[in-house]
Amino acid sequence: MNLTGGAVAHGAITVINAISCGLGAALSIKLRTEAYVRLTNQPGRIEGHILSDPQESTILIEKTVMRVLKHFGVEKDYGAYVETRSDIPIARGLKSSSAAANAIALAVTAALGEKVDDLTIINLGVDAAIEAGVTITGAFDDASASYLGNLVITDNRERKILKHIRIKEDYPVLILAPSEKAYTARSNVERMKIIAKEVEALHKMARVGDYWSAMTLNGIIYSTVLGYDTEVAIDALAAGALAAGLSGTGPAVAAVVPEEKIREVKEAWRKYSGEIIETRINSEKAYAVR
Repeated sequence: MNLTGGAVAHGAITVINAISCGLGAALSIKLRTEAYVRLTNQPGRIEGHILSDPQESTILIEKTVMRVLKHFGVEKDYGAYVETRSDIPIARGLKSSSAAANAIALAVTAALGEKVDDLTIINLGVDAAIEAGVTITGAFDDASASYLGNLVITDNRERKILKHIRIKEDYPVLILAPSEKAYTARSNVERMKIIAKEVEALHKMARVGDYWSAMTLNGIIYSTVLGYDTEVAIDALAAGALAAGLSGTGPAVAAVVPEEKIREVKEAWRKYSGEIIETRINSEKAYAVR
């Protein structure tokens, strides 16, 4: 049996943040996380290395590997050595945890020579993220978009995919990512619950197809509640973005931008501190590699 496996999963940006009401939506982007797993004969010992950000905690790696091993009933047979590498900035609201959990869960499954359906992999990662304490809701919307690609609209409370929408236009996505990190699990949940009814209305907008407006309005109200400057998103819209708003609990702001408006949006953002990342909407599913 081949005891090694690898996998790739993608990042995502927020369309509807589910923290306030349990209803969410996320859009997959082409930033990616790669995971490599080698199973060992040391049960209970899981060694994780985040090559792209070595100072970060590896608890999500450990919890995800153990979840998958337990799912297949082999946690007393194997330990694991895991490496991840990512171009998704950690703790900026770009679903780095969801992408990592998906890639690791898929890589462990591949190393075991097993195959399961997509939702099983997604749910194993969501369970691991909750256990690791890196998420508030389990981020089922983020995990689904990361794994399946395109736009996913969900009920996170029921872990149900309500709509999976293929975006026909291959739009660029610009992200203003400040250097400071903001960990989702440390966010003020009670404050975000104040806007639950408003977010439910935006979720309905997204479900009927007005997802760009919903993304913008979601970003504005969450920015206001969490104390972020809404001008970043407004400047992107003024420069021609289709949608712009806070991603997750920040601090990154994402904008979906027509090709011909990229230069204008970048120019509008130059006055702000942080890295401007250029990527695109992703339509590819997570996949195993050898």
